Amino acid sequence: MLKLIIPIFLTLVSAKESPMVQKESAIVAGGCFWGVEEIFRKLPGVIESTVGYTGGSIENPTYELVKTGATGHAEAIEVVFDAKKISYEQILHYFFRLHDPTQLNRQENDIGTQYRSAIFYLNDNQKAIAEKVKKEGDESKKWKKPVVTQIVKATKFYKAEDYHQDYLKKNPAGYNCHYLRD
Repeated sequence: MLKLIIPIFLTLVSAKESPMVQKESAIVAGGCFWGVEEIFRKLPGVIESTVGYTGGSIENPTYELVKTGATGHAEAIEVVFDAKKISYEQILHYFFRLHDPTQLNRQENDIGTQYRSAIFYLNDNQKAIAEKVKKEGDESKKWKKPVVTQIVKATKFYKAEDYHQDYLKKNPAGYNCHYLRD
């Protein structure tokens, strides 16, 4: 009888401690993916973040190819988040705060299409939210120039090499040009 009670008790405790998570994903590009990931991974509600490449025409791109700018891919980040704790719209508001969305194909010293500002939407709802947030940012006059962030349908996301994952967590003194702006 005790053998039967213990599993039931453990199941009840586990269910109580971990309420249902509403997982959603966002894919954005805002310059060097190390700094973008560093900010997103610390946000409450973010479950995981993965740096990679998307938006180009070459299958299975590598960093060595993407950094040339010839693949069409952007250095991007996929953020998996709990929509009960942080919304897609909030994710995008952070995205617009962590980089300069008025710089075409660059962020700070990183220059090229692989460093462009882009939101890769996964469905029509995300597209509508992305367009709304971009418009709000543009109309806010927060920046002296117009927002050039691309809003494009997501294509396949390719995970970057392992040494790029959590790079600034593993290398706290590493290169980073990202910070949250007011």
